[in-house]
Amino acid sequence: MRIIKNEKLIVRNGKIGQWLSLAALVVLGIGMYISFAKPELFTYSIICLVVGFIMTQVGMYMGSRWGKSPRPDEKLDAGLKGLHSEFNIYHYSSPVSHLLVGPSGIWILLPYHQRGKVSFEKNRWKMKGGGFLQNYMRIFGQENLGRPELDAENEVKTLQKFFAKNMDESDIPEIKPILVFTADEVELDAGDSPIAAMKMKQLKEFLRQGGKNRALSSEQIAEITELLPKE
Repeated sequence: MRIIKNEKLIVRNGKIGQWLSLAALVVLGIGMYISFAKPELFTYSIICLVVGFIMTQVGMYMGSRWGKSPRPDEKLDAGLKGLHSEFNIYHYSSPVSHLLVGPSGIWILLPYHQRGKVSFEKNRWKMKGGGFLQNYMRIFGQENLGRPELDAENEVKTLQKFFAKNMDESDIPEIKPILVFTADEVELDAGDSPIAAMKMKQLKEFLRQGGKNRALSSEQIAEITELLPKE
């Protein structure tokens, strides 16, 4: 498998996350100082605390995605190690965050690292459990599962528009999203989800089996990868 990733973007955003987290501590510290030392400036204290809290949340999000190792791209690379050389995976270097092109087709990979029980019920993804830390992070928006089906739909549309600008629409192969749950502790019940969903350890074999049916020929793979970055 060939790996193409935007290292500069990863390093830059990782540093932004670190600086945001440090700046958040400073702002929160100022807010606390004002609240105790200058109570007459209580309004400014509240502003500092609110701004600092928001900066903390953004810093934590960017840190988990871009700075904290293993990052989502690293987890996908490790889980797919050993795939056939015709597979090409793109991290932050294509119109979507994680794109896999190979004999089994064009796949948009959407990684989720939630723990606990994740299930698809009544046309919605739901999650339960995961421990105190997971529940805390969920309350403050860091570990929410959100709406994976909407994320997948938007990613597919983005990639379709990109291909439509560079090739005949009739030649664009089917683009399929797949939800990948990377945490070993997750309990997954995809039910009747319209989108393929599986644990990380299942993904490689799933793609290998799909590759046996040759959804894309070598010529099609070459045509598609020609439109994407080479490194």
